[in-house]
Amino acid sequence: MNLHISHKPFSFKLKRPLKTSQRLLIKKQGWLLHIHDKKGNIGWGEVAPINSFELDLCATIIDKLKQNVAREELESMIKVWPNSLNFGFGSALGEIDSLIGKSIKINWLKAPRSCMLIPTNQSSFNIINRLTQRWKDKSGKFILKLKIGILDHKQEKELIKKIFEHLPKNTHIRLDANGGLSYKLANEWVEYLINEPKLEWLEQPLAPNDLKGLNQLSKYIPIALDESLMFFPDLFKSWGSWQIRHPLFEGDPRKLLQELHDGFPFRVISTGFETGIGLRWIEHLAAIQTQGPTP
Repeated sequence: MNLHISHKPFSFKLKRPLKTSQRLLIKKQGWLLHIHDKKGNIGWGEVAPINSFELDLCATIIDKLKQNVAREELESMIKVWPNSLNFGFGSALGEIDSLIGKSIKINWLKAPRSCMLIPTNQSSFNIINRLTQRWKDKSGKFILKLKIGILDHKQEKELIKKIFEHLPKNTHIRLDANGGLSYKLANEWVEYLINEPKLEWLEQPLAPNDLKGLNQLSKYIPIALDESLMFFPDLFKSWGSWQIRHPLFEGDPRKLLQELHDGFPFRVISTGFETGIGLRWIEHLAAIQTQGPTP
């Protein structure tokens, strides 16, 4: 069956730049996809690469793409395309096939309350105070995420220590190093965090390829993988602890959808600052995740 494909570029600035140990993210850009078949089935997708190299590669592929493509040909092509392009087309095809969306009984699910990312600086305390005041009348866990590996190590560790002490008892903290720590510094963090009851996990403390080091650290505290999963997809099957899953960047979301339906544990669904088209998938996947064995 032939499919008709159309696309439209988009670009927007983030409300606040996001600084990590690896980059400064200021804006997002990409394409929105619209696919329909002869039966009138419609699917939407979003392509939003996280780096300029993949953005240029996607632009080249999209510019050369025919408007009418056989379904079998498209399925074959997206397997070798960049992950962000794979996500966009996989999303649209999944919607056309009624794996997700208005055509299924449960429709698009809404995500539960998400973890909140706050900046790692002196303004953290003011933000935490505002958030805890708003949280007083709400049930459930109060979950915050902070980036580390950004400031001077000694200064940053002291700041995080004060933040932990400042937070109410029902708080759960996720620390994310984005692969920016040496093994020595990561070990220092582990020694500090090993008996910290508010810690949920330390995310990607070491470089993506330091699997030996990551496995060693995971013997002492919960270690969540993020960037390593992008470099070594086999870890999706073998890493037994938390996996930070970015559907927008990891490829065809139909695979992750099936994992969640099959009840695989320790999956975390993470935003990629997507538009409303991609956000439908993020929220739906997150909602299914909360129904699984490790909500």
